[in-house]
Amino acid sequence: MDQANVLIVGGGVIGCAVAEALSRKWTDVFLVEQNPKLGMATSSRNSGVIHSGLYYPKNSWKAKLCLAGNRMTKEFCARHNVAHRTTGKLVVAQDAQEAGELEALKKRGEDNGVEGLRLIDAAEIRVKEPHVSGYAALEVPSTGICVAEELVHAYARVAEGQGANLVNHAKVTALDPKNGAIEVRLRIGDEEVSEEESIAARCLVNAAGLYADEVAGLLGPRPWKIYPVRGEYCEIRGPKAQWVRGLVYPMPHHDQLTLGVHFTTTMWGTTLLGPTAAYVDGKDNYERGRLEIAEFAKDAKTLLPEIEEADLQLAYTGLRPKLKAPGEAGVADFVIEADPEVSRAIHLIGIESPGLTAAGAIAAHVAELVSRIL
Repeated sequence: MDQANVLIVGGGVIGCAVAEALSRKWTDVFLVEQNPKLGMATSSRNSGVIHSGLYYPKNSWKAKLCLAGNRMTKEFCARHNVAHRTTGKLVVAQDAQEAGELEALKKRGEDNGVEGLRLIDAAEIRVKEPHVSGYAALEVPSTGICVAEELVHAYARVAEGQGANLVNHAKVTALDPKNGAIEVRLRIGDEEVSEEESIAARCLVNAAGLYADEVAGLLGPRPWKIYPVRGEYCEIRGPKAQWVRGLVYPMPHHDQLTLGVHFTTTMWGTTLLGPTAAYVDGKDNYERGRLEIAEFAKDAKTLLPEIEEADLQLAYTGLRPKLKAPGEAGVADFVIEADPEVSRAIHLIGIESPGLTAAGAIAAHVAELVSRIL
């Protein structure tokens, strides 16, 4: 049986960032990903926004790790030639009532340590974003964008350069703690052609994204359940793609399920509109029952009144690993903790937005947890 100091389950941005951080300190770091390529799921099906840390409850993992991750992600992108840009963002209020909520949002951001926040009026909105309509806005200068897929592969490339072993098409089928390690049984390959292998890991890091609850469950009943929430996107192409200069968001939804359908300039010269948010019935349900373009156009006109349905085309969808059940109130924080019964296992569960931004900071914290085990 192969031996490993650490085995990471999941090859999205979190798993690859963890592999990069751990392979700086330890040898025999393995990462296994069930898909044919790294970052095929949540990590590459999002807006690619480098968030500021504005929205999240004070002292939550999301707030602390997003704030640190904003800086760390930009620095990592600069060092490793990942396409990125600090664009700034406007969160736009449509009336006086929302403007009051905007002041509360500004205070929350400041409490979290976000710098440079500034309230602006309708006239200044027009100066910054001539086609955007709003009563007032919160300017967030530290927000940016990156090419998410490039970020995933940069973390993976650096990890491999430091000696980490990354294996695709490797699905975890069983976990068996014994003899000071966790035996990880794997199916390598696809369902038609595969073979079984086992690795004895002194430490297991569960970064399996949408499937992190299922991986945790291989150790026995655990308290976490992931509910997939689909986000759909449209894309604006042509001259109107340049109508939005930075990032433009509405006020976040009161149900706290989403930050709202927003405009994101991309590194390839288009503008994304989305994501929507809806619970779906499976962790592979990317396309069944998609929204019509007319629904996107209706939402878009609130912020960009001149946009027309003909300006939009359907783009990709993504799934978020929500820990909050349909109808459940409040915000679910990231789960980053050792297993309650198996101390050599560390779980990262419910890592949705701002997970892309926070990946480097999450990885640094995981390295601290791993150092207590190895």
